[in-house]
Amino acid sequence: MAEIVLITGLSGAGRSGTANVLEDLGWNVIDNLPTALVGKIVELAAIPGSAVDRLALVAGRQHGDILPNVTAIRAEGHDLTVLFLDASSSELVKRYDATRRRHPMAEDAEGLIEAIELERAVLEPVREAADLVIDTTGLNVHELRERVTVAFDAVQSEQMQLAVESFGYKHGLPLDADIVMDVRFLPNPHWVDELRPLTGHDPVVRDYVLNRDQTREFLERFSQLVLVLLPSYRAEGRNYLTVAVGCTGGRHRSVAIVAELADRLRTSGITVRATHRDVAR
Repeated sequence: MAEIVLITGLSGAGRSGTANVLEDLGWNVIDNLPTALVGKIVELAAIPGSAVDRLALVAGRQHGDILPNVTAIRAEGHDLTVLFLDASSSELVKRYDATRRRHPMAEDAEGLIEAIELERAVLEPVREAADLVIDTTGLNVHELRERVTVAFDAVQSEQMQLAVESFGYKHGLPLDADIVMDVRFLPNPHWVDELRPLTGHDPVVRDYVLNRDQTREFLERFSQLVLVLLPSYRAEGRNYLTVAVGCTGGRHRSVAIVAELADRLRTSGITVRATHRDVAR
């Protein structure tokens, strides 16, 4: 089998939507698959002549016990990527309220919030073992499609895929971040009246943030740290890495820093995707 993707994660976080994207990309997709059948499906798809070279499996309800299957599939020599879809509890409550669907762990909990937190606790070992975590909290369907396409399109680089993301601490930490850097030590453009309505995309804000000795030294050291760490993450079998840079609101300092950091890493030959979670808030 050339490639297998196992899609897991919290209920309501976008597993089926992710499966739809992969199907559009030409993957063979099986949705809501019981854990007990995962190994059997892989075995059948791997039979010579099956013509299944890319298989995406969406774990069903009882996917908290999926890890032994992951170990067994990899022991057979298959190229398996575990994708975990996450989202904040408040966002999941909104989605369930909108769809009026019943949470799969509702029978074991008193209310929706408790069911969500119970599932989160059950799936924490799966999340920790995942190769790629995507936080869908602030993503619309088009942004989710872009994230999945970048990760799993047919033409993939052997190089680690690196994402750098700006965010605002007052809106919460990104759930999919592997490395988090706080840049609230830098002077805040928010307190400059003419800069407050702008963002880190505007040249005058970028100049305010970047044209300082402390910023230049920080960027030099931090970009070198990321470059030093990438081979070690790769040696541990990681194909995806997300570096999150946060300031207070996620509109000024972190945006400017992420844009500059991405440019510096690209000049070192690294393929980087830069996103700005809270810039429009």
